[in-house]
Amino acid sequence: MDRLSQIKSPIISDLEQFKELFNSSLDNSNPLLQEVLSHIKQRGGKMMRPILVLLIARLLGKVTLSTLHAAVSLELLHTASLVHDDVVDESSERRGQASVNAVYNNKISILVGDYLLATCLYQAAFSSNIEIIKVVSQLGQDLSEGELLQLSNVSNIEISETVYFDIIRKKTAALFSACTKTAALSSSIDAKEVENARLFGEYIGICFQIKDDIFDYYDDREVGKPTGNDMREGKLTLPAIYAINNSNHAEIKALAVKIKSGSASDSDIKEMIDYVKNNGGIEYATKVMMDYHAKALRLIESFPESEVKSSLTSYLDYVVDRTK
Repeated sequence: MDRLSQIKSPIISDLEQFKELFNSSLDNSNPLLQEVLSHIKQRGGKMMRPILVLLIARLLGKVTLSTLHAAVSLELLHTASLVHDDVVDESSERRGQASVNAVYNNKISILVGDYLLATCLYQAAFSSNIEIIKVVSQLGQDLSEGELLQLSNVSNIEISETVYFDIIRKKTAALFSACTKTAALSSSIDAKEVENARLFGEYIGICFQIKDDIFDYYDDREVGKPTGNDMREGKLTLPAIYAINNSNHAEIKALAVKIKSGSASDSDIKEMIDYVKNNGGIEYATKVMMDYHAKALRLIESFPESEVKSSLTSYLDYVVDRTK
């Protein structure tokens, strides 16, 4: 049994219910819309976020219909954000499959993304829990704000770890914390437990993003994306931020500004990648990631030993150990 199968083992039947509900939410009588939605459904994916919703709900109580609708709502919002992101980033591929904008066009992509967002709120309403609806709505705001913050930061010559964490909390971490918070809210527990669940998701999301940022320093044969892809988009992530801010070399800081301006050549990017790897950037980012991993583990250590708790621990390990 592979690692993900082991993680999913306590929630197999819950996941089947989730898949049925998710797929039925993407059925539509409009031929063009149904064609695009079918294209999106073919992507598959590891279902990391729905798995987290269901495991947290099981840890805190049980999976209810409210839990399932929350999980579907969040996955629809995540899917909508990816469809829109591919337009913004002019991406032609997503998870090894042609993106919606590549197969159809930007106009159709935007409209289908909007449809997914509306369907997301429709599913949230079926949770019959106003607090869950608030979390989903807030997540939509956070994801948009995070993207805008990242875009505005590209032109900012300041290289700040604080801004980096502001961005990833609004983007990646916000999605994971919404998963764990809605799961807790569907279990009708007290406010302190809901906040601990939210923090657990936030810490996982931070680990997830830092790991993705580390991947950018290794070639695509290993991790499935081009080396230095973030830098080509003018983004300097945690490994680079650390190495640059701890450098006394004026030429490295000048190179960082050049990368952020979008005018760096391939040789410039290779120089920065080599500098970061040779000056502790990867080690620092890995340490920070593992610190958040430890903080997340502490939030569930008081729960009695169970198959669900073991799966959540394995989930955390999987996030930091994954190879792509």
